[in-house]
Amino acid sequence: MEMSFAESIQLASKLRKLNDDQLKILERVDEACQELYLPEFEHYIAHKYNEQTPEILKKHGLMGLTVSPEHGGAGADSLTWALALERLGQLGLGVVTFVDVHCLLASLAVEQWGSEFQKKKYLASAAKGERIMAYGLTEPEAGSEPTSLKTSYEERDGGYVLTGTKYLISNGSVADSVIIFAYPKGKREGMSAFIVDTKSEGFSVAMHLEEKIGLFTSDTAMLEMSECNVPKENLLGQSGKGLHVAYSALLNGRIGIGSGCVGIIEDCLNSVTERAKSRVQHGKPIGKHQLIQRHIAQVAMNLEMARWPNYVAAVEKTRLDAEPKNLELRNKVDLQSAIAKRVASQLAYESADLAVQVFGGFGYSLLSPVAKHFCDARVARIYEGTDEIMELKIASLVLGKGFEAYS
Repeated sequence: MEMSFAESIQLASKLRKLNDDQLKILERVDEACQELYLPEFEHYIAHKYNEQTPEILKKHGLMGLTVSPEHGGAGADSLTWALALERLGQLGLGVVTFVDVHCLLASLAVEQWGSEFQKKKYLASAAKGERIMAYGLTEPEAGSEPTSLKTSYEERDGGYVLTGTKYLISNGSVADSVIIFAYPKGKREGMSAFIVDTKSEGFSVAMHLEEKIGLFTSDTAMLEMSECNVPKENLLGQSGKGLHVAYSALLNGRIGIGSGCVGIIEDCLNSVTERAKSRVQHGKPIGKHQLIQRHIAQVAMNLEMARWPNYVAAVEKTRLDAEPKNLELRNKVDLQSAIAKRVASQLAYESADLAVQVFGGFGYSLLSPVAKHFCDARVARIYEGTDEIMELKIASLVLGKGFEAYS
């Protein structure tokens, strides 16, 4: 049984019917994935950032996947972009990470929180593929606890001056603009968000982070701001409300990474199925050996267990987009997205491990179709919220107000 993208769309449509416009977007995603397959493989083997990713996405009109048509984008709703990330996940998490950051974390944040000036300046160019976006929250001492970040800002000469370091920033060295989060200088409350152009005075790429376990085709960097000047009009959202911007973006990101992990499991299932039928050992295809069948059965079960929480989260997020002030619905989406991300990331890692086992010695080589998933899937249990943070979030949302782990 091969799990095709068309079958995934059909299954997701049982939760929410997709219209012709949405299906056309997903057709473009599939076409882009076919074109990305070879360069993504070649760059992964070379351990190099795939500079063709934005160009191919641009060619197929996908750099503005989540941007509203008003600002030149495809206007995909949450279920549609979740399915898009699922298809991209079959290529590995490198492309998923680029799209997740550019489209879901950064572009959607500007769409939701930006002024009309910011939307016209940043969303239009991002949707056209003329601008790459990044999201700068994580710091050397601030990962799972974003409230401990040390980057600061002060108002000066009618604008803002930012100072600090951002670490493990995806798209960091290739971005034209980064959403940066910072506290007022000398204070530990009132975080604000800013759109910072990377050519701004005082902004620099301090380091390219290349020695990673996986994600070889994804750009990762450390960014430095030393008296970095930011115009007043580049404050994103209200002053002192940066955490709202950050958390709303991360909610989108969790569904995006969960979707990418579903794609990993799909590709692992397709790969081990083909391998089990074609590889002969001890006089018969390895798929006839019962222990191999056990591995394949587990990957098939993992796919079903990962898929449905993610689809439900995406459908509920679409409802929330239409009712953004519905706090009960927001908590429901927060819970569902945390479950989806936690389940999918764990099962993607487990499925990739099983796929390597089915492939045997060849599976341990990056020339195999499954080794990249084994390398990439590990980070999915860390970025956009670690396993532990997701479990704390799930428990506190189930228990209710007053049971937050850090309250």
